[in-house]
Amino acid sequence: MATILIIDDEEIIRVLLRSAFEAAGYEVTEATNGREGLSLYRHRPTDLVITDIVMPELNGLDMLLELTREFLDAKVIAISGAGEEKNVLDVAKLLGARQTFQKPFSMPHLLGAVRYELEH
Repeated sequence: MATILIIDDEEIIRVLLRSAFEAAGYEVTEATNGREGLSLYRHRPTDLVITDIVMPELNGLDMLLELTREFLDAKVIAISGAGEEKNVLDVAKLLGARQTFQKPFSMPHLLGAVRYELEH
């Protein structure tokens, strides 16, 4: 069973993603900020990370930079609802995110991206 780490400071987003991914047959772990997510990944790497960008403590861009430096094969999808999301998501791609989604996103499109990343 593939494992997914969701990093988002908004509980409603984590609950939504967790239920969709578990219903699709994935094992899900959650973190409320980048620092917690990075610590969880270091302790037990997952097959895929889905991270928000704007979060307290350690934002998604800084977490992504540390994660991809330390784990070259880490697979990350970045999501953001930030006002200047286009720029933030472009930076996320430069830092190693394989795909990016702007909130609100289409759950079928996100699930398709998750399937794709886990197969490749």
